Amino acid sequence: MPPHRRNQPGQQSELNEAARLADRLQQAGYTKRDIARIIDRDPSLVSQFYTKNKGAAFVPALREVLAAVEVAGITDLPELAAIATRHITRRTTASGTRARVRTKAVLITPTGTGTGRVGHQAIASGSARLRPLIAEAARLGLRLAFTVRLAKTAYLHPSGSRTDSPGIRREVVQRADHTEERSYGSAQTGGFDAADIARRVDAAGGDVTTAVHQWLVETGRIRPDAQIVHLEIRTWRPRPAAT
Repeated sequence: MPPHRRNQPGQQSELNEAARLADRLQQAGYTKRDIARIIDRDPSLVSQFYTKNKGAAFVPALREVLAAVEVAGITDLPELAAIATRHITRRTTASGTRARVRTKAVLITPTGTGTGRVGHQAIASGSARLRPLIAEAARLGLRLAFTVRLAKTAYLHPSGSRTDSPGIRREVVQRADHTEERSYGSAQTGGFDAADIARRVDAAGGDVTTAVHQWLVETGRIRPDAQIVHLEIRTWRPRPAAT
């Protein structure tokens, strides 16, 4: 029996405007995660367009993005994110001041598992939301890995090269906008000491984007002028040494 989908024909009238616009972007080839990156929010929020009737604040931005895709033929996610940013208005409190953006608290499970990701807009300002995750992982003595997304031409090694990220079994993710996602570090290969990454972040003035970019350049993996457009951090507790 095929899975039930909320966006089947005949159910469109039940969806709010944000969900309908998100559906049209998905029909154009974008995933919910892509849409989340465009509006610089967590993918769970896009899902809540359908399940909790959220997303009204993003309707103007989504309309402009959809027009850019369907009329202007723009497909580049960073460019679409820049368009969306100009049309996203922060909520205000009852007193008229700008409301704080709701963000998840740093959550690391008892096994040490934690994940944080940021898109283009947050990366441009230093990926500050990832710093608490890295700092907490360092405090707990955890291991760490990260995934970056850049233009294909920004990498110095070909896709799947073991020189680039030896031992990583995850496939390289290639995107329609000529970018590629590559992972560095894993539980199988041991990953990185979170404390070392935290020191790099501190040395970069708290700028996570710069710290990761510097490591990629120093280790000969990307071009110095490369721009990270997506960054994900993953943590876990190291396995006890065999006796």
